[in-house]
Amino acid sequence: MAVAAVKALGSLRSPWFRRYAFCRIDPSRALHGDAGGKKIVGVFYKGGKYAADNPKFLGCVENALGIRDWLESKGHQYVVTSDKDGPNCELEKHIPDMHVLITTPFHPAYVTNERIRRARNLELLLTAGIGSDHIDLNAAADAGLTVAEVTGSNVVSVAEDELMRILILLRNFLPAWRQIYEGDWDVAAVVYRSYDLEGKTIGTVGAGRIGKELLKRLKAFNCKLLYHDKHSIGVQLEEETGATWEKDLGAMLPKCDVVVMNVPLSDKTRGMMNKEKISMMKKGAMLVNNARGGLMDVQAVVDACKSGHLGGYSGDVWYPQPPPRDHPWRYMPNQAMTPHISGTTIDAQIRYAAGIKDMLSRYFQGEDFPEQNYIVRNGKLAAQYT
Repeated sequence: MAVAAVKALGSLRSPWFRRYAFCRIDPSRALHGDAGGKKIVGVFYKGGKYAADNPKFLGCVENALGIRDWLESKGHQYVVTSDKDGPNCELEKHIPDMHVLITTPFHPAYVTNERIRRARNLELLLTAGIGSDHIDLNAAADAGLTVAEVTGSNVVSVAEDELMRILILLRNFLPAWRQIYEGDWDVAAVVYRSYDLEGKTIGTVGAGRIGKELLKRLKAFNCKLLYHDKHSIGVQLEEETGATWEKDLGAMLPKCDVVVMNVPLSDKTRGMMNKEKISMMKKGAMLVNNARGGLMDVQAVVDACKSGHLGGYSGDVWYPQPPPRDHPWRYMPNQAMTPHISGTTIDAQIRYAAGIKDMLSRYFQGEDFPEQNYIVRNGKLAAQYT
């Protein structure tokens, strides 16, 4: 009987069989099945000595989104680790029998096709935050998994951080800070390339939730605002912010004093800011990227900063994360790089921890999530990843 079934499916070596043989038979039933005794694994960054300093510091391993007692009181097993990379890491030990995996963009566990194939009990992938590109979404869709994130949880956090980085670059702030720290005082060495934000042209590549919030905040600075997106933000918001829709990215880039990246990482956007695109920008223009490191051609950014074509580059996203100690962005001139921090403020942590708890509760009760939270559902990817 088993042989007949294999013959019906086709050769074990056929692409069709390889793609579908590992799918869950009924994705909806798998997700909304019996809630008893689930194994939930969370992968977060270490809080270390800071974990006990603030009870609202929920995003670290030690505080584990604040849901351990709740989960265990309902009879579920909750395993939390920061050890996510390599064949002998702690995460690997739990892949075969976990039902739910909670990951985060700030310390991403890369959920590859190979890991998905070995996770025979896996039903649900949750992202504590926004951005699920660390998951092989096509593989998740093929396997009948549900992927969801806490949409909106750190939109304000990231938009505020982007505004800060724009100002840091334009005002040449970091060299000034470094002077004081090192006991120096040289006004000229800072102000010869320090500028006001007022009157500058700022363009956002992408005008989704974060891009819109950035445009709203920049309005107060009397900038000329441009945005590139597949869709208009609408007449009302354009009038409110004074922003102009630029349908052609190549036409927008030469106009901008600062370009801010606000698009998700997908097959279409990976490496989009390459040497060609960066060369379209004004000489001395600034580039801010809190979206994803994979949007950039790493060496093209380095070369442009070294040549002065880019007046500065700032962001908190890298690939991989954490980046190696010899990553060239650490050492290139005129950079204002940080670890991935913009979307994991204490306020954001409270919001995405609450969102994860809400989705787990719905999962246990067989209820749907808020529609905007779904990234993969019933074998289909959300529009922003297609």
